[in-house]
Amino acid sequence: MTALPADVSIVVPTFNEADNIHELLARIGAAIPAGTRAEVVFADDSTDRTCEVIEEAALSSAVPVVLHHRPVPEGGLGGAVVEGIARATAPWIVVIDADLQHPPELIPQLLARGAATGAELVVASRYTAGGDRGGLDGGYRKLVSSSSTLLTKSLFPRALSGLTDPMSGFFAIRRTAVDRASAQDEGLQPLGYKILLELAVRCRPRGIAEVPYAFGERHAGESKSTAREGMRFLRHLITLRTADPRARAVVFGLIGLSGFVPNLALLWLLTDQAPGLHYAPAEIIANQAGLLWNFALIDSLVYRNQRRHHRRSVRLLTFAAVGNIDLVARIPLAALLIGAAGMTALPATALAMAIVFTARFLVVDRWLYRRLHTSLPALPRVTPEPEPVPDALG
Repeated sequence: MTALPADVSIVVPTFNEADNIHELLARIGAAIPAGTRAEVVFADDSTDRTCEVIEEAALSSAVPVVLHHRPVPEGGLGGAVVEGIARATAPWIVVIDADLQHPPELIPQLLARGAATGAELVVASRYTAGGDRGGLDGGYRKLVSSSSTLLTKSLFPRALSGLTDPMSGFFAIRRTAVDRASAQDEGLQPLGYKILLELAVRCRPRGIAEVPYAFGERHAGESKSTAREGMRFLRHLITLRTADPRARAVVFGLIGLSGFVPNLALLWLLTDQAPGLHYAPAEIIANQAGLLWNFALIDSLVYRNQRRHHRRSVRLLTFAAVGNIDLVARIPLAALLIGAAGMTALPATALAMAIVFTARFLVVDRWLYRRLHTSLPALPRVTPEPEPVPDALG
């Protein structure tokens, strides 16, 4: 007899959460209303006994369990969530942490809110009326949480409109919204633990609703929020913000302008501190410092996910060649505009700079760092193979 498909898939990313699994499954089982078909999908990156404990707890769980242990934890917690979603079977997907700071008892309310409003995304919010963030440890984590929320909403005012807690890790999303993001050229590219931000920006869900909740204290284990995760979060913000070509062009230009600082600094050292060096070779050498500066920022921040087409040395040499051609091409192009089009020097120079900048950006953006699909599993879903534990459990 074929089992009926689930109504809701509950995706739980885990990293060394062995002491929380039994309590989590017990509370999920008690929270699911009678008549609602649910499944729990664990996407695990653990190095402790978490997998073994999940296998053991699944034997007595009131809700069927699927366990996927990732051999390579690509993309951090966000990558685990995406792989968990790929193995989910239901039209509604709930993402929840394993540490019980997110109350499983709220799952029916998230689903009911989505059904009542027609929203594709329902977020459990600490910041909407009736919510509470008391489970955050100390003033420092509260400050980090509130400042991250403010920064994120200021960078994505349209995509996050109506969402008070874009940093939440507890939410329900319709598979139709996830499918829409997966059909895009770039797909989902999670980095770090703020997967809701990735889904809200790339999926552009049709309707967002919220349910207030009190963020609780950890049941067991240690927080995964570290300075390293904070840096990954900032890189993720830059990646999302520059997903649009127009935004990439603006950032590309701003980084290019910042390159004047090392350029001029080295030029001053070569001309003022090294008497006898002619200005022309000094300018050429100084220009390389600016190009190195620009390359380091653009390669590590703007195109971090598009570096697999070429080795770093090829990327650097190509970037430098394009930058030096830029320097050489501006003057004859301006002269051509003055002579052939009858333009005066100032507008001709400005137009030449704009043309050369556009050409340089297009070469870098469309060829050197041409966009790649994410290497994470293809969505909408992966059907679990009928193998023994741990690939599919009860």
